[in-house]
Amino acid sequence: MGGVTSSIAAKFAFFPPTPPSYTVVADESCGGALCIPEVPRRDDVDVLKLRTRKGNDVVAVHISHPKANATLLYSHGNAADLGQMFELFVELSLRLRINLMGYDYSGYGQSTGKPTECNTYADIDAVYKCLKEKYGVTDDQLILYGQSVGSGPTIDLAARIPDLRGVVLHSPILSGLRVLYPVKRTYWFDIYKNIDKIGGVNCPILIIHGTADDVVDCSHGKQLWELCNVKYDPVWINGGGHCNLELYPEFIKHLKKFVLALGKLRRAPNGSATSLEPENKSKSVDNNTADTIELPPDLPEISRNSLDSRLDKYKKSSVPEKSRMSTDRVDRFRRRKGLIW
Repeated sequence: MGGVTSSIAAKFAFFPPTPPSYTVVADESCGGALCIPEVPRRDDVDVLKLRTRKGNDVVAVHISHPKANATLLYSHGNAADLGQMFELFVELSLRLRINLMGYDYSGYGQSTGKPTECNTYADIDAVYKCLKEKYGVTDDQLILYGQSVGSGPTIDLAARIPDLRGVVLHSPILSGLRVLYPVKRTYWFDIYKNIDKIGGVNCPILIIHGTADDVVDCSHGKQLWELCNVKYDPVWINGGGHCNLELYPEFIKHLKKFVLALGKLRRAPNGSATSLEPENKSKSVDNNTADTIELPPDLPEISRNSLDSRLDKYKKSSVPEKSRMSTDRVDRFRRRKGLIW
């Protein structure tokens, strides 16, 4: 039955970019280390191929920050690969002062195999194992980040790790079937049953969702937030769609605030997370209040090509441009049919 489920999922859930946006080659000048020629070379970036328990080789990139005290494991959305996500990964590492590891699912980019629900679980497990064994990351240093379809493997892993530092869900789904139909129960053939798994996550969860999302309705994020055990102020971005939330000022501001607050997490004597400082569980953040958030003065400044410079460009226009770093580049037909998330 599991095989049937994966077959159904593959027919409507996965749309890897074709052809892939990047290649992976061995650089003989660096002792045969892997690199991606299509993106700028950086000394702080490792390119890896990781073998999963399903026998696939997934490509991952690890970006180091010299002052990091946390690592973010990023599971991207549909119809994107590492070549398209690389710029965003670098900027998030810089702005948040964290190490970041992103990866391509089986069948995406230069990762081998086929994209299925079961394979994505094996993919994220292989990346998690690498972080622990190669980079020495402990669970209480790890923040999981899942965007859109990436919320599936993110929540699945988070529910199996008791001591995570935190989780970020960006335009998450309740389940695959619920993206297409407003069903009231979970069926055996459904995939990414986040609605049933999120109750097993015992760390703080930040949810970010656009109110004008026409691919995954904002109600998905709101219902998941209600089901969180350890809530953090969610961000309902007024007018935000499915592919452009990075362009809104409150996106990066609230994400910074969350990462900083996780470092001040208070824990009960039994080790369970109880609260965050600062936090107000009774209120959510929208773009009427986000600009009042005070940020530490020592956050690093980066180049004019940074995310903040694109946010400045957004402020000059009432309508945000389509994000070049969008993780869900879909054609109009698929978007209209609601087949991608």
